Amino acid sequence: MSSFIIEGGHRLKGEIFPQGAKNEALQVICATLLTDEEVVIENIPDILDVNNLIALLKDMGVEVQKLSPDTYSFRASAIDLEFTKTEDYMKKIAALRGSIMIIGPLLARFGKAIVPKPGGDKIGRRRLDTHFNGIMKLGAELVFDEKKQLFSLSANHLRGQYILLEEASVTGTANLLMAAVFAEGETIIYNAACEPYVEQLSKMLVRMGAKIEGIGSNRLTVKGVTRLGGCRHKLLPDMIEVGSFIGMAAMTASEVTIKNASIENLGIIPESFRRLGIAVQQQGDDLYIPSQEHYTIESFIDGSILTIADAPWPGLTPDLLSVMLVVATKAEGCVLIHQKMFESRLFFVDKLIDMGAQIILCDPHRATVIGLGDRFRLRGMTMISPDIRAGISLLIAAMSAKGKSIIHNIDQIDRGYQDIDLRLNKLGANIERT
Repeated sequence: MSSFIIEGGHRLKGEIFPQGAKNEALQVICATLLTDEEVVIENIPDILDVNNLIALLKDMGVEVQKLSPDTYSFRASAIDLEFTKTEDYMKKIAALRGSIMIIGPLLARFGKAIVPKPGGDKIGRRRLDTHFNGIMKLGAELVFDEKKQLFSLSANHLRGQYILLEEASVTGTANLLMAAVFAEGETIIYNAACEPYVEQLSKMLVRMGAKIEGIGSNRLTVKGVTRLGGCRHKLLPDMIEVGSFIGMAAMTASEVTIKNASIENLGIIPESFRRLGIAVQQQGDDLYIPSQEHYTIESFIDGSILTIADAPWPGLTPDLLSVMLVVATKAEGCVLIHQKMFESRLFFVDKLIDMGAQIILCDPHRATVIGLGDRFRLRGMTMISPDIRAGISLLIAAMSAKGKSIIHNIDQIDRGYQDIDLRLNKLGANIERT
């Protein structure tokens, strides 16, 4: 198990470029299974989850070439469907949550797909009903082997339908969208997730020959086609990494410029940090975070305590609530952090409390942070990263803390953040990997 040893109290200074978006990468890499022609994807992050998915596609018979450090070519012209019945396949796909999105492409192109119950972060239950119910409405048959924990889907012929999703699931929308591109007739997906990542996937599919209307909205209309071709696609910068860098700059009173942040695709993320009192300045397509010794949490107009909650896009992404919770510990004022979409994402709060933070964990979904400003400084300690987002939040806390901290199980952080220790050390951090 790898670990970080962090010496807190070092200020950062300089420019940093966000990696390509992890969540988009998982979607569009799965979409390469929809064609036997070459698909080139640029700005792919060198992180564990993405690398594992690429390795899985190679094992399935996809020809993969690394054209540059962040650009890959995929050609799925000789898929080995027999491999999807092996124990090796089951083991690899079960360890990667994003692999659930191979269902739509495999079913649409080959008429069958097998996936075990997926793993991923330990952040509470994440139902698969949205994935399966929508695809079954297109005409697929689902069989669940309870003993082996295997889902098997088959379809001789997919037909377009009107589908109202019970939740605006990003991966559920992506899976259904990729299945629908080959469904006969017209498919309407209502209450679709409309995150920039789904918009990017839709635009990529259109370049491949799909017919999709309503891109960027929560109502997608798909007119089925018989085949798709190749294309070239470039990933957006990762909005979660952009938000993480804003939080790091604030907690360490650092002056940081986040380059090429694709601000138009960040939604309310910059404004949400501003509500915590952090100066976030736009300079072209860059975000400049000046050094701040103090920042004060806003109140609502009537003077009541600010509440920051996650919501489906264009609401605030749940992946940044843990970062905002950490940032609030150094602010002046109080804020209620309400994590509505996942039930275990706040279970790292006990580690912050042990570091000296003034936090009341109200229940699995809500935490009240009492920011003490200059009267308070976190103290270093040894801890374990439970998941990707909690891991990066604990790293931010450790960078601002007094003394040394050790974070174990940093493989979790590596799943979502590319060479984060090396990149931050170039800005002045003191992080050692062991």
